[in-house]
Amino acid sequence: MTRHTRSRRLAAATSAVAIGGALLAGSAAAAPTAPTAPAAPSAEAPSTPVPIVTPDGEVFSYVLNAKHANRGQTRLVSKAVAKAGGVVVQEWPQIGVVVAHSDRAAFRADVAKAAGRALDSVGATRTVPVSEVAPASTARSRAADDAQATRKDTDVESSSSRPVPTDPREVEQWDMQMIKADHAHDITDGSRKVLVGVLDSGIDADHPDLVANLDVRNSVNCSDSGRPSRTGWEPTTSDHGTHVAGTIAAARNGVGIVGVAPNVRMASVKVVNDDGFIYPEYAVCGFVEAGLKKMDVTNNSYYVDPFEFWCEDQPDQAAAKEAVRRAVTWSTKQGVVHAAAAGNSGKDLANKSSFQDTTSPNDGTPVTRTINSGCQDIPTELDGVVTVSSVERFPTDTLGSRLSSFSNRGLGVIDVAAPGSRILSTVVADNGYGLKSGTSMASPHVAGVLALMKSAHPSWKPAKMIEKLRQQADDKACSAATAGVPCVGPTRDNSYFGEGMVDALDAVS
Repeated sequence: MTRHTRSRRLAAATSAVAIGGALLAGSAAAAPTAPTAPAAPSAEAPSTPVPIVTPDGEVFSYVLNAKHANRGQTRLVSKAVAKAGGVVVQEWPQIGVVVAHSDRAAFRADVAKAAGRALDSVGATRTVPVSEVAPASTARSRAADDAQATRKDTDVESSSSRPVPTDPREVEQWDMQMIKADHAHDITDGSRKVLVGVLDSGIDADHPDLVANLDVRNSVNCSDSGRPSRTGWEPTTSDHGTHVAGTIAAARNGVGIVGVAPNVRMASVKVVNDDGFIYPEYAVCGFVEAGLKKMDVTNNSYYVDPFEFWCEDQPDQAAAKEAVRRAVTWSTKQGVVHAAAAGNSGKDLANKSSFQDTTSPNDGTPVTRTINSGCQDIPTELDGVVTVSSVERFPTDTLGSRLSSFSNRGLGVIDVAAPGSRILSTVVADNGYGLKSGTSMASPHVAGVLALMKSAHPSWKPAKMIEKLRQQADDKACSAATAGVPCVGPTRDNSYFGEGMVDALDAVS
């Protein structure tokens, strides 16, 4: 999405424009916080503290987690926000989360006192003041009948045989051949009843390969302080989301390329602001909206800013992580299955003691942090999310593959692998096409396969879909060490490829 120059999950692109916001300086002194987060396991060293200072007069953003996820407790927390001198930006009673702004240094302590037992945790979501305009009134909590804009039941199913003509640049899409999407298309291109949420930087509404599959009615913008809006979901500073969308579902229309599931619908769920950040409240909004709108699949080619790893023994980080976790869990219960990029740092996510985080927080002044197993890259390491590593074509004139040098890995962390190096897909410039690399490009292949699977098996729930996705993946044995980090584990379920290469043909067979 925006800051593509970061060597992480937002893909570093060979032909993409790198977008970087004006990063504001962070503070270094401690600030009072409310309920203490759970500590890291006693056998591990605590993570390096990163206190977030919130001076009087500067507006900061917070998430507050109610003790119980219901409307009554959420309202109690909202009332406490007002008593503590804050402004409620958004309520999510479905998960017991409130987003608030305040310009008071003692807001966290004061709101904890005002909320009492109704509050589980509160934390600042960024290390710098908000750039969005704070609202002047209390939150709007979306009514279910308004938010649940459902899919069109009258949409026509795809043909059981591949349509013609072949799109002109399909011959360049080795990635589709590698995951057998080309053979899956002989069976189905996917169902119009299936809706994929692209949580990203927006989808180009005019691109000829995307316009037919873009569901405008269900698209939403979450980048305004985490408040959902039906406007502003198109890309403004990045074509990252447009590239991701093309891989998932570029239409079979005789133009350009073909996506993994070229007949399913996509909703643009914009979670990236114009400075290039995906803050926790944006991600919370994106996941809850996916559940409210009854999306079937989401793709998440990002990690939540400003921390590459969110640590449970840090109160601010723990509260924000809990809010995102609740949103993911709730949307999964609504029937949404989530795919996420493993990250582009070349790190072993199963062994956090083997490295330090040197780039967080990325919206202020980074510090070198010791982290532990209670520190997670979110959303990809959250329960119920499919974690996708990236492979490159090797040798380059074959359909052989090896782990991309940038890809994160981890035994027991990676679920499946997919192509992510030099992937041809749609871009905004001239409604054209370009190459990008990153686990950002691998994850949408998996989202597309999940969309095909849902098309073929509409009654399957997220847990069964993930189980089948892993079972159907083609075994891929450990290969020679990539970037000096050896592969660990057996042929099936190893640290590089998880259960193996995702298989689109098996998903629809």
